[in-house]
Amino acid sequence: MVLSPADKSQVKAFWQKVGGNAAVYVTEALERMFASFPSTKTYFSHMDLSHGSAQVWDHSKKVAVALTVAAGHLDDLPGVLSALSDLHAHKLRVDPVNFKFLGHYLLVTLACHLPDDFTPAVHASMDKFMAGVSTVLVSKYR
Repeated sequence: MVLSPADKSQVKAFWQKVGGNAAVYVTEALERMFASFPSTKTYFSHMDLSHGSAQVWDHSKKVAVALTVAAGHLDDLPGVLSALSDLHAHKLRVDPVNFKFLGHYLLVTLACHLPDDFTPAVHASMDKFMAGVSTVLVSKYR
């Protein structure tokens, strides 16, 4: 999905509002995903997935950093996410559909925590951004 200049502006502005809470929101999104789609836990069988787990928190921080870097480099998502794409495709072998699930649950979580800022226009732009991130992450599976 192509981000227009308006989309890029909205993603950057909104992600600044997410700020230092990104890892907290990613953790909640992962917990929502695990609760809704228990089969996604298969790819994290090496981790303690209980609520408040240090392993989930550590993973969430890594995802939050990657998304923050991606939000700052919207013109080069393939470049900034290349190493992460390699990791997920070749080492972790995460089912690609999980990226879409996580993107969906992250949007739900962000809407819950930042309702006044999560306007329909921001929602559309963030959805495009997460679709772009997902597309890059699954690109190495081919």
